[in-house]
Amino acid sequence: MKNAIIITLTCLATVSASARETSHVPDLARIADAIAWKVSNATAELVNVDGKSAIRLVAKGDSANGLVGLALPTGIEFDTGVIEIELKGKNLRQRSFLGVAFNVVDDRTFEGVYFRPFNFRAEPPVDGRSVQYIAWPEHTWEHLRKERPGQFEKPVRPVPDPDGWFHARIKVTSTNVQVFVDDAKAPSLVVERLSRGNAKRPLGLFVDSADGVYANLRITPDKK
Repeated sequence: MKNAIIITLTCLATVSASARETSHVPDLARIADAIAWKVSNATAELVNVDGKSAIRLVAKGDSANGLVGLALPTGIEFDTGVIEIELKGKNLRQRSFLGVAFNVVDDRTFEGVYFRPFNFRAEPPVDGRSVQYIAWPEHTWEHLRKERPGQFEKPVRPVPDPDGWFHARIKVTSTNVQVFVDDAKAPSLVVERLSRGNAKRPLGLFVDSADGVYANLRITPDKK
């Protein structure tokens, strides 16, 4: 029995190590290195916030004008799997839009999930605009809200501090996207994908019309 327990623990450790080996953790400290990161329509700086090493992105444009900020780690491509990130926005109306982009073809063609922290504690129905899925260029938030209201944006549960750090885990399959926040067992958002995947493409950080702070980006592609 003792030998069986040892063998089981060894197998579990091997599986765990194998899983860790498939994850990518981009070095945020190299955000200013054009070889390590590609930053589009934004400025980026390394910051320390609440004792956490992070980066701040400041958008140069606005989605209303067809521009959002992206920061993509070079050499990492993604099809399906899990994206994890810690985010810190602010409780200032219309001044905090931050998240991730994936399936990035260029800075105007990508899928994304982003948060509006200033809506986290809003009254219904505005709290239902806290987390958003988009698929540019066709499926902007404006288009989705008009044509398919309430399907691609939802409240976040449990409700995070709109001025504090929160953890997002975005699970991407070939057909859908699920968004989990902090320790939630159930996703805040589940949507069908509106852009063709099935190809490994760049991914990274998203910011729109203001600024956001990001830490501990981890990418775990599915094993093929």
